[in-house]
Amino acid sequence: MESNITNKGGPPPTPAQTFYANTTAPLPQYSCPLRAWAATNNTATITPLETPETLSWTFFIPASRRLDGGSGQLAREMLLLVYFVDGRDGSEPFGVTRNQYIVSATSSSGLVSTLLRECGTWATSLHDEIWVFNQGYWDKDSDLYASIMKASWDNVILHRELKEDLVQTITRFYDSRDTYHRLGVPWKRGIIFYGPPGNGKTISIKATMHTLYTRKHDPIPTLYVKSLQSFGGPEYSINQIFNKARKEAPCYLVFEDLDSMVTDNVRSYFLNAVDGLSENEGILMVGSTNHLDRLDPGIAKRPSRFDRKYLFDDPDESLRVRYAEFWRRKVLERGKEDKEAGIMKESLEFPEVLCKEIAKITDGFSFAYMQEAFVSTLLKIANDQEKKRGLDSGAENATRRAMKRMSEQWELLDLSDADDVDGTRKEKDGNDDGESKDLDKYVLWREIKAQVEMLRKEMSKERDE
Repeated sequence: MESNITNKGGPPPTPAQTFYANTTAPLPQYSCPLRAWAATNNTATITPLETPETLSWTFFIPASRRLDGGSGQLAREMLLLVYFVDGRDGSEPFGVTRNQYIVSATSSSGLVSTLLRECGTWATSLHDEIWVFNQGYWDKDSDLYASIMKASWDNVILHRELKEDLVQTITRFYDSRDTYHRLGVPWKRGIIFYGPPGNGKTISIKATMHTLYTRKHDPIPTLYVKSLQSFGGPEYSINQIFNKARKEAPCYLVFEDLDSMVTDNVRSYFLNAVDGLSENEGILMVGSTNHLDRLDPGIAKRPSRFDRKYLFDDPDESLRVRYAEFWRRKVLERGKEDKEAGIMKESLEFPEVLCKEIAKITDGFSFAYMQEAFVSTLLKIANDQEKKRGLDSGAENATRRAMKRMSEQWELLDLSDADDVDGTRKEKDGNDDGESKDLDKYVLWREIKAQVEMLRKEMSKERDE
């Protein structure tokens, strides 16, 4: 829709009024973000300026060489004036919309159409981003994309059989469209990750995103759902989510904390979207939950909706040993660096024998609780050393930053680091006392026992509640 600006009576029109012949109808910024598009495009810029006197200039360009003949040509340079206006259109009681108005010369309507088409195409495509649904809207998240690109299946702490089955189930789905059709079954799949919190469900989802985004021939986009809450209610959100998934298919649709999203009020609506009359061709859906028992049986126990379930249980002793070995390596590396930098005079003793002992006393702990035990222990030791030696605030902050970096790296533990390629143990590093049973002489052992005991009491209280 265009509105022609004319001058009825009064003084003669100014040059600007003469050339401002076309004004587009309001363009909502959320559907055609001109500023964001121009910021990433080499052929367009948006520059704040005062209203110009004209939007079109005609030039004569003479022939480039007399030898080539010709008499030159006319050329026209176009300027598009964009107004950004915040307001509320329509009768909806929510939200403020930023509308954009493009004012252009009469003869530049084709240029405007090209601009809007390119901007619209850019706005609906991903550029190192993840589609995230929250508060009733889809938005693109570059920070989440950067986070998932650091995750890898090589660094997920799971038993080998479980990991291989999970990876194959996911990758095989996207490679098996023809097989599904040949068998006459819908090309869709549902998976549930369940188990106590803090045992790798989220990092496994991230690793899957990474794997799918880096496929060589056909990268698979992720659609990540944060919440069903919205201005239109959860039913509206479910409708928006599955409409987007069908449009983006093949895709990976993620619902974290599924049990808290799909309540009794929206259960039937959700089930209909998952397995109703609408086609969900090419959608692999994963839902995670800490409480499988809270999911409706129609979701948890019906294969045509969520076909497979994978348990992420508390780590057994072998995995707890590996996790302790990860912390041991980091503590020894950090101690060496701090000693060389003059921050600490002596490195913290962490003999290898402690890894098995720590694994024994942390029976029933998740990886998250083990992380908390190590972080609390190391911070307590660092604080005690700082008080004793009177370290300045710079050293204290450096120590805290080191502890923080180590605590963040636990998710990226590569279990193969602890073993050689053939599965044999690496050579000892000299920081071991063999089979010594007099472990209380090590400050780390004394402190971590105390932290584990406090955490176990905390776990007992949580279970009682």
